[in-house]
Amino acid sequence: MNNVRTVSDTKRAFYSLHTRPINTIYRRVIEELMVEMHLLSVNVDFSYNPIYALGVFTAFERFMQGYQPARDEAPIFNALCQSVESDPQQYRQDAERIAAFAKSLSIQDLIAWVSGSTQIDGTSDLQSQVRAIANNPSFKYSRLFAIGVFTLLELADAELVKDEKQRMEALKQISAALHLSEDKLQKDLDLYRSNLEKMAQALTVMADVLSAERKKRQQRSQPQGAAVAPNADEPSQASGPPQDKASSGS
Repeated sequence: MNNVRTVSDTKRAFYSLHTRPINTIYRRVIEELMVEMHLLSVNVDFSYNPIYALGVFTAFERFMQGYQPARDEAPIFNALCQSVESDPQQYRQDAERIAAFAKSLSIQDLIAWVSGSTQIDGTSDLQSQVRAIANNPSFKYSRLFAIGVFTLLELADAELVKDEKQRMEALKQISAALHLSEDKLQKDLDLYRSNLEKMAQALTVMADVLSAERKKRQQRSQPQGAAVAPNADEPSQASGPPQDKASSGS
């Protein structure tokens, strides 16, 4: 038991791997995701699977939208996975593979594949992992897994999931196929969609604040330009006391 990693161990590992500062608005998002991944990684019933990988990858990408500098996104994701002793490349590859597969299907074909009633060439290994979830009575369900399920539906038919009735019906069928709690799945996804909206609003407010600050800086700099321009045509006044005062006051 003493060898079980703690949340503090995981956070230390993350910040030792990613040493650059993280923008304040995103720090809480990253740490919440980190803690969630940590708690799953030390749970004896947890098992990694491609739907979970897609959920992690999608949650990270969507909540990190607008992050600056953009070049830090990949290193942050790498450090996030490595901090829970996982391989970031495996997450990316598995997420991208199952995402590409979902795009090629209709939602009904996707549900039939998940349920095992339809087999598709080249996906037997993926399907066996998905069916293992349904056949495991101790499967450790998580919010990140739910996000992966929702992302599969979005990729198969983005318009359908915008319709509440059709979305709920599709989630009901997926829940039945994987032997998951429909109520828990629906509630987790409602919270996820709500949090995405809140994050988008926060980013809009932040963008408005930054834009207002830029305008103020531009306005403050304009008098300096106006004072300097006439001096170019009136060299006799360039060194006079009135101009010195104007320059120092602008």
